[in-house]
Amino acid sequence: MYNRLVSILSMSAFILALATPVMASTPSAPGGVQGQPVCPGPAAPGTARCHAWVKPHANSAPTGLSPANIKLIYNFPTDLTIGQGQTIAIVDAYDDPTAESDLGVFSSQYGLPACTTANGCFKKVDQKGGTKYPRSNAGWALEISLDVQWAHAIAPGAKILLVEASSNSFTNLLAAEDYAKAHAQYVSNSWGGSEFSGETGYDSHFIQSGVSFFVSAGDAGLPADYPSSSPNVISVGGTTLHFSSSGTFTDETGWSKGGGGCSTYETANSAQSSFSEYSQVSCGGARATPDVSLDADPASGVSVYDSTRYQGQKGWWTVGGTSASSPMWAARSADTATVVDASYVYGSKITFRDITSGNNGAPCLVGFDLCSGRGSWTGVNP
Repeated sequence: MYNRLVSILSMSAFILALATPVMASTPSAPGGVQGQPVCPGPAAPGTARCHAWVKPHANSAPTGLSPANIKLIYNFPTDLTIGQGQTIAIVDAYDDPTAESDLGVFSSQYGLPACTTANGCFKKVDQKGGTKYPRSNAGWALEISLDVQWAHAIAPGAKILLVEASSNSFTNLLAAEDYAKAHAQYVSNSWGGSEFSGETGYDSHFIQSGVSFFVSAGDAGLPADYPSSSPNVISVGGTTLHFSSSGTFTDETGWSKGGGGCSTYETANSAQSSFSEYSQVSCGGARATPDVSLDADPASGVSVYDSTRYQGQKGWWTVGGTSASSPMWAARSADTATVVDASYVYGSKITFRDITSGNNGAPCLVGFDLCSGRGSWTGVNP
């Protein structure tokens, strides 16, 4: 009888643990960094690096924030059909051979609808839309797992289109971008490199009627990255989430490594330059990044499952970087079934949490700044 009671109590504790959202460990300080870049930089000229950061060890169970945690903190929609009728494209370099199966493990863990090739929710293509996938790369595979899983987490009713560029060259990534924008309403790009004098010639790749483009702002503070600095995209910066000792969310501040800054070569679009708070960043008519932000510090990172070995390990990782905030912004935009462009972001339809503390080389201020842009999206509506 005693052994049976112990068994029942143990099973009850196990079930309770599964039902309880996994909270990240409390960040040690505002903007504190607990992790390492998945794609160390800087990128060589003409190439981009991924913007994911990861805590150094894989685990057999999730250790980062869950979809339920993020939705609670930001008051995002919890309807598991939201995003229906929309397609989110993820553009990354190289192949993640386990992207679909890893998404299955993630979805099962968190009670999300299955998203598979068989049910028409998931599709993987090469940069031309075919099935001649590039060689695999461990770092980019972890990046892809992050992007795919968290786009699905925030917009579980949307379809996911993964477009894999042959390499991390801008030439190949932008070829993948061209395919993505022709087949999706929302495109997320968690990569970038240093600005360069000819970058404005590439901005046309981020133009397509009815399509919203999102680019991670970077993970090395100032200065601005490209294509985050393109006036045709929504540049997504990063924040740190803070928790009490009991795991309750308490505050959101600017992430010290979040990308931002005034562009050296790009001009601010009219929506940004005419925004009432633009003048306080002192960019003098130049493009200011980021436009917006969301959780990115690996110290408050999200859970990602990856069975393509990274540094010899596979399993559950805690991952951050603006590589996390970009696909979440793209997915939250897909929830609205509306084009989310500069006019939308600098308008009055989004409820922002203004990030007023923290520093990425520029201080987070009241209102618009080069640390967090307008801030984080909060609320179920629109």
